[in-house]
Amino acid sequence: MFGLSLLELFGYLGSVVIAISLMMSSIVKLRIINLTGALIFTIYGTLISAYPVAALNGFIVIVNIYYLYEMFTKKEFFEILEVNNDSNYLNYFINYHKKDILLFNPKFDISEINNWVTFFILSNSVAAGLVLYNKINEDSLFVKLDYAIPGYRDFKIGKYVYNEIKKDKSIKNIYTAAGNAIHNAYLKKIGFIESELNSEKVMYMKND
Repeated sequence: MFGLSLLELFGYLGSVVIAISLMMSSIVKLRIINLTGALIFTIYGTLISAYPVAALNGFIVIVNIYYLYEMFTKKEFFEILEVNNDSNYLNYFINYHKKDILLFNPKFDISEINNWVTFFILSNSVAAGLVLYNKINEDSLFVKLDYAIPGYRDFKIGKYVYNEIKKDKSIKNIYTAAGNAIHNAYLKKIGFIESELNSEKVMYMKND
């Protein structure tokens, strides 16, 4: 194709994969895709006898494997910090991340949070996520917002949050607002299913 050999196309594929990796907001995805690109270049460099290229990219493969191992085996310390709805930092955080929040949760409206329980999820003292919820009856609650900042979207925060919520055995039903396709896929991965509440599409999780 276009006068290029399969070997040359293989080399270009490595370049494309590495370029794609740099567009990832998730550190885990960046590492995995970058590892794939570096592995392709390692093989490519070996096949064309460009051994410095192969050696450099082989080193990058090892570095990515090391950090991925650290990420998947390191036990992160999470903590919940509840705040008042009139908190200056809460307003700053929401306004700072507003565009990103609305991308994943288009129906989120900051003016509706007056009576909601609000807390940050701290990861080693960093405000990595924000959750807002309210009880809709004695055994059900509705999560208005479940948001994690870029770099913390590897499901660990979500699993931590809902495991904490589930510790309250009086809560039998957990509802949350449906978001965009990416957010809904995340919710399904941690146990939510599509449902309806008051004739509106929501995501639902039963607390067994």
